[in-house]
Order: sequence, then structure tokens, then C-alpha cells
Amino acid sequence: MEQILEMAKEIGHAIQQDERFIKVQAAQLQADNDAALQELIGEFNLKRMAINSESAKPEQDEEKMKQLNEELREVYGRVMANPSMVAYNEAKTEMDKILNGIGAIINMAAQGLNPDEYDEHQCGGNCASCGGCH
Repeated sequence: MEQILEMAKEIGHAIQQDERFIKVQAAQLQADNDAALQELIGEFNLKRMAINSESAKPEQDEEKMKQLNEELREVYGRVMANPSMVAYNEAKTEMDKILNGIGAIINMAAQGLNPDEYDEHQCGGNCASCGGCH
């Protein structure tokens, strides 16, 4: 058991050396330092709080809720279109692929399957939606 945990730590260190991890970290820092993006995120959070406040009222103003939801969607669209957020999401997607692959390989092994048979083009890492392993 201890050997397996040590191997997992080695994987963790290897992940931190991988270019995808480094890109995610750089993109996260860029997004954190993007004043325009942070302002949009703050605006988004305020809109979400306003929706939560309105929805907690016993007598909700349906027109106000509709307006707040439209405003929230509009701000969300601006957040997601921000170049720093786009770069972060792209980097995160690539990092998620490797993490899903690692998880899929471990799940295959834990199910008694041959981990060498893992094919990243056939496995999304989410066994619940997979018809190949079962």
C-alpha cells in the first residue's frame, strides 16, 4: 500500500512538471491579475446575490427575476468571452484531459482490466457514460 501511495506522489510531481499544468497555472495568474475580468466576476457575483435575495422573498417579483436573470446571463457571457478567461478555460480543458486519463487508467486497473489497453481517444475518463469497460 505504501508503495502505491509513493507512486501516486510521483505522479503528482510529474503532473506539476507537465506543460499543461504550467499553462493552467500561468492562465490562472493572468486571469487573477486581469482587472477587467475581476470586475466582471464581481459584477456577476452581485447579480447572483441579487437573484438569491429576490428568490428568498415570500412574494417574488417575477418581472424583476426575469430582468436579473437576463442581466446575469449577459454578464456571464462577457466573463466567458474575456481573453484571460478563454485562455484559462482552454488550458484547463487540456489539463482535465490528462487528469481524466489518469483516473480512467486507475479505474481500469481497479476493475481488473489491463491499464495498458487505455486509449485516450476512446475513453473520456467518466466510466458512468462508458460502454466499453463493463
